[in-house]
Amino acid sequence: MMLTLGYCHYTLMCKLNHSTFHIPPPCHELVRYLYSDGHILAVEKPAGLLTVPGRIVKDCVLSRVLEDFPTARIVHRLDLDTSGLVILSLSKPSVSAMNRLFRERVIKKTYTALVNGLVTEDTGSIDFPLAADPIDRPKQRLDRVSGKAALTRFEVIERCNSETRLSLQPVTGRQHQLRLHLALLGHPILGCDLYADETTYAKADRLMLHSTKMMFPHPVTQESLSLESDVPF
Repeated sequence: MMLTLGYCHYTLMCKLNHSTFHIPPPCHELVRYLYSDGHILAVEKPAGLLTVPGRIVKDCVLSRVLEDFPTARIVHRLDLDTSGLVILSLSKPSVSAMNRLFRERVIKKTYTALVNGLVTEDTGSIDFPLAADPIDRPKQRLDRVSGKAALTRFEVIERCNSETRLSLQPVTGRQHQLRLHLALLGHPILGCDLYADETTYAKADRLMLHSTKMMFPHPVTQESLSLESDVPF
């Protein structure tokens, strides 16, 4: 009863509280297939679509892909609001090998972000240690005492007016790492509902973060692969 009567109010309050624990509206954009070879599948996830089923919303990348690839398994995830490249395994040897490649940080990942303000350095690194915020979940926070090491490398692609387009290479894979690192740097991502100020959040109708490229050895053949997804913003 509460969900039925209070849906709009609940979603609004989640936005005001900068929480992503809300029921997202249906995502009508398609999951695009970019590459498949019998062992791995590369797809392009739209913003606003879960990678795996949620507690309430079951529509997700995995559920859609399973209709065409019944053996597909998720080996990594993107946040609901992040778009771009997602890799799935299609065979048993690929599942274990891809999990190892991600765990050992062999896979080189590149993201594109549009951030608020003009980043002065052409290249740089962000290494703030991060930990879960016990008071304001699911947010993370800077924790110089007990936080886990986190490293993000960045390169400026373009500066325009009061915004900067960045290429990001996360060396580690902490939750919300790119969002929080850029916010701590003083350049939050446009449309970020967790770590941006209200003005920056309102500058875009989605999170301006896209998984652009992955480079890794094929989990079965060991062939060098470079997979890419075009930035939609």
